[in-house]
Parts: sequence; C-alpha cells; structure tokens
Amino acid sequence: MKNLIRFALGLFAVGSISVGQAATSLPRSAPEAQGVSSAAMLDFINALDTQIEAMHSIMVVRHGYVIAEGWWTPYDAEHNHVLYSLSKSFTSTAVGLAIAEGKLDLFDPVLKFYPEDAPEDPGANLKSMRIRDLLTMSTGHQDEPSAAPDVVSPKSFYAQPVPHKPGTHFKYNTAATFMLSAIVQKVTGETVLDYLQPRLFEPLGIEHPVWDKNFQGICLGGYGLRVRTEDIAKFGQLYLQKGNWQGKQLLPASWVELATSRMMSNGSNPQSDWDQGYGFQFWRCRHNAYRGDGAFGQYCIVMPDQNTVVAITSGVGDMQKTLKVVWDKLLPALGNTALAANASGDQALQEKLAGLQTRTAEGSATPSSAKKFLGQKFTFPANDQKLESVELTASGDGKELTLNVAIAGQKVSIPCGHETWLKARGPYLGGALAQFPDEPLAGSFGWPSDNTCKIKVVAYETPFNTVLTLKFDGDQVAFDAEANVAFGPRKKPELIGKRD
Repeated sequence: MKNLIRFALGLFAVGSISVGQAATSLPRSAPEAQGVSSAAMLDFINALDTQIEAMHSIMVVRHGYVIAEGWWTPYDAEHNHVLYSLSKSFTSTAVGLAIAEGKLDLFDPVLKFYPEDAPEDPGANLKSMRIRDLLTMSTGHQDEPSAAPDVVSPKSFYAQPVPHKPGTHFKYNTAATFMLSAIVQKVTGETVLDYLQPRLFEPLGIEHPVWDKNFQGICLGGYGLRVRTEDIAKFGQLYLQKGNWQGKQLLPASWVELATSRMMSNGSNPQSDWDQGYGFQFWRCRHNAYRGDGAFGQYCIVMPDQNTVVAITSGVGDMQKTLKVVWDKLLPALGNTALAANASGDQALQEKLAGLQTRTAEGSATPSSAKKFLGQKFTFPANDQKLESVELTASGDGKELTLNVAIAGQKVSIPCGHETWLKARGPYLGGALAQFPDEPLAGSFGWPSDNTCKIKVVAYETPFNTVLTLKFDGDQVAFDAEANVAFGPRKKPELIGKRD
C-alpha cells in the first residue's frame, strides 16, 4: 500500500502546478438547466431561512454552475468569512501538493522535522507517529494538545503524552493540523498561505485569503483561514473534479481519492454525519458525500453522485441540523435531466435570495419617552469584560442610534439601524477582544419597552453576533451581553453602570 501511494502521487508532474490564467467566477445557470426545479430550490432556501437561526450564506453548484447563491445581510459576497476547522481541508491540500513535489512522504515520522523540539525521551508512540497519522486524526493522543495561537508550537505538540499507538485511535485534534502546517513550512520555506498562493488560490481566483499565525509565524493550519463563500465553492468544485481546474491538474487525482476516502472509523451512528468515517482532514458524510467543515456551521459539502457542491457559512450551535436540511430538501431535488425553463419560478427564487437578511434587534424605533437616556454617559467599575462606559446617541427621527463605548482603553462607536443594518469597524463586543480586535461590524437596535434598548452587533466576517441589552433605571443602567454561539458561556455577567 505504501509503495502504491508513493507511485500514484509520483505520477503527478510537479510542473503542472504552475499557474496559468487566473480563474474568474464560477459560471451561473438557472436551476432547471441543471436538473433542479426553482420551486424545490426555493423550498430549500426557505427551510434554511426559517429553520436555521443564523445563516450567513449559501451557494449551490450543480454540474459546475452556480444555481443558487445568497447572503443574509449584512453578510455579503465580497467579504471573507472565518472558516474555523474548514481550514483543515486547505492544510491537507498543501500536504498533498508537498508530497506530489517530493518534499514529503505520507510515512515520514513526525519527529523528523523539528528534532530540536523533541522531548529528551520521546517514547515509542511519538517516535512511530507519521504524517498520515496527523492527517487522519489518529496521532495516539488521549487528550488534545492546546491549539491556542499563543501556546501551540512543535515543542508543545511533542510534549503532549501519546498513550495510544498512532493509527489506532481517532481523536479530533486541531494541534495535529497545526503540525501539518508547521511541517509544510519547514520543508518548503513558506507558510501554508504563501505556499498555496500560486498552487491553489491564484488558479482558483481566490483573491484575498487571510490566515492567522501562531507566535512563531506559523499558520495555525487547523483554523484561522478566511475566504469568501464562492472561494469555498471553488475549492469543493476542484475536489469534485478530482483536482482538475480549467483543464489543468492542480492537485493529483490520487490525492483527492485518498483524502476524501474513509481512512479512519469514528463512530457507528447511521444518522450522524460525524460517524461516517474520516479521511485526510475531510469528513465522510451520509449519501456517499464528504465535506470539510468548521465550528458553528462553515461547510464545503461535496456530493459526487449528484455532481453538486454546497458552500455554507453560518453561526449555528447544531451543525447536524443544517446538514439535515441539505439532505431533506436539496438532495431529493437534484434530478438527472434538464427541466423546462421556468421564468416565474426562477424570478421568485431570485427575489427570495436577494431579500435574505439576518434578523435585526427586536423592538420599536426610539420612543420620545426614551430620549432622557440619550446623550448620557454611564460608567462601570472595573470588570472582566473591560467595559468602561456606554452612551447612546440618536438621529434620523429615532430610526438611527449610535452605541458609544469605551472598552479596554479604546473608544468604539457602532451605528445601528432600526429594522436594518448600519456598518462600522472595530473590536467585536462580546467576543475575545484579542482574537477579534478590528472587525467589520454591523448594528441594529430596537426598544422593547420605554426604558430598555436592545442592540444587535454582527461581526460579519465571523460566525458571531451579540445582543446587548441596556435597561435604564434612574441614574443607572444594567448592561447584559449574550452571543449567538461561543466556545464557552454565551451570556456574560450583568454589569451595572452609573450616570456620570
């Protein structure tokens, strides 16, 4: 098997990786021309819109043509989106390219690449860990090493105990993907981002990818990549086409086959898309599909039997629920032959897609009785949220409101619209300020009562939004913050501020 893999990848000519003319956008088509009724597609979009709380974008590609695309305002086609663990599939791709170029081997020992960071007594299991074990999440760890950007490094990875024989024990392991990124950087002299630039991003027309790094300048690998929704769809289409793009073999077909096959068992529940097996940083799905995915609902779903790719960004807690909508609504609609044109059905679909919007904050425009709270600065005692003061100012006949806060030594102003979104830029309130210090933001507001204002802030390159509730009572305000999703508690402790 080892020699077969080497031979198959060796058949790929490194010269074919060279960059040709940059790809443009994927071609567009009416659904019917690709065997899908507009009515069924509209039913699918409606299901996503009503059943999934925080959809951000959707793109469906059939036979290489985009047949539906939409963004829930303030999310849009031009901005990147945080991918979280969907980044892993891109790191895997870099490994496949490095192997094809003869810089790596699937069976290289992991200790080979940063021997200076190895523990004094590595132990038999760490010594036997291979590149393949990193790819299949079978490193032998019982506990996942930290993948925090200020902690993770080759040394921290090597220091983690390896109680199981590598290749025998599935353990989802973001630090293992970091090691793949670090190894690619070691053998190529480039970060994974830079290495993929001429080999993947430029040929596919992925124009502005961004990838966060650890404290040593190594791309995080397992997360931290940001690209656009169509970039996700192009990546899936490349894999659907077995690595071929516009007549050029960018990635070995043999690698695509290996990476997307079931390499590790990870469960036995036939109803779970997380129990269908794992490849090289790709999940197997039900219905003979596979996917890359990331926390809170970032998906690149490839359906070979239906010649279809689905790209989704979102901010959800239940990721299986989204996949269920795909299987229940989209999958049955993917027919085998073209259908008669349906101009009215396609128009209804396009109108729905054009009108998608993230739910705004609940409540009325600023009532006259609330004006006594405007232009008043409320300060807070020292707190873990680092919130120092808050002040509301209104304009536009009560239809616009500006939230002015001092937080962690910064002054931030976020314009908010009533039943609409106004855009700004600054630190994401309610999140980890160090992780999201300068984000595209959008705000909306509403007054559920005369003394209570709700402000919803969306960081629209991320999965996150936060609802801020300001309840005024005389000379004080109670300030509450609750996020839609989070890696820890979604709700922050209530803070009480006093009028200056």
